[in-house]
Amino acid sequence: MNIVEVKNLRKWFKVKRILGKSVTIKAVDGISFNINKGEVFVLAGESGSGKSTTARLILNAIKPDEGSIIFDGNDVTKLNGKELKRFRREAQMIHQDPYASLDPRMKIMDIVREPLSIHEKKNKKEEEEEVLKVLEEVKLEPAEEIATRYPHMLSGGQRQRVAIARALILRPKFIIADEPVSMLDISVRGEILDLLRDLQMRYNMTYLYITHDLSTARYVGNEIAIMYKGKIVEMGDIDKVLLNPLHPYTKALIEAISEPDPENLYREKNILINKSIIELNDYGCKFYQRCMHAMDRCKREPNLVEIEDKHSVACFLYS
Repeated sequence: MNIVEVKNLRKWFKVKRILGKSVTIKAVDGISFNINKGEVFVLAGESGSGKSTTARLILNAIKPDEGSIIFDGNDVTKLNGKELKRFRREAQMIHQDPYASLDPRMKIMDIVREPLSIHEKKNKKEEEEEVLKVLEEVKLEPAEEIATRYPHMLSGGQRQRVAIARALILRPKFIIADEPVSMLDISVRGEILDLLRDLQMRYNMTYLYITHDLSTARYVGNEIAIMYKGKIVEMGDIDKVLLNPLHPYTKALIEAISEPDPENLYREKNILINKSIIELNDYGCKFYQRCMHAMDRCKREPNLVEIEDKHSVACFLYS
């Protein structure tokens, strides 16, 4: 059962350059995907591919130019008033930067309690009990002591646990985790990923997990979509996509993953991207000028085609 259905979503931005003409940035350019209830859907790609803009569109933080976002049977783009407030309760976000996403002037108790104050209007004692309970669930103990601290008194991993607690306290159906471990020390990344998985299984929550790191993607995800310059170039079951990548861009991302095996640490990497070309094309395949397999027909835009069950790719190599 789908809890989120994204259909032909498009968001373009006009940017004015100094002493030059305005240009159009196609941040999200006609993408479609579904997220099954209780699963983790990974949206992966390098910086600037449109992942975070997609997240903002799904949360109705910005309006799309075209397309629809169906959440639990309702079109998010058409919600307002009480319906929009109800949606905001059921869909929460964990931001990338635990340093910037927490108000430094507020105590942890007040930071985590704030969503309750907005949406539930419980008395102060009940709210504080809820906060202490959720702090314990995200492994911030002793909860009574943590609740009295300010963000600057906590480590990066602890701050991200606070951000998770704030998102969790309303018991949402859907959480967007936007690069939730990229700003953390490697030593604590695994702990945060394990926490997210445990919470998902305990409460049957659904995640959209946004990342540029494919090594963490396979650890947490069920399905994955690879984005490049606003387009989805490959999508499907996460094992099929990452163990048998089809699109040249997906292959290049996987080739760029750090080698954990000391014996292969200095092996020569395959060159999969043409680095000598400055991308100027705004037509056809977005990857055309960087692709080592580019053909004349790549100047036309390829469609996302299912090559096998739960594995689709937008590339003329497979048409």
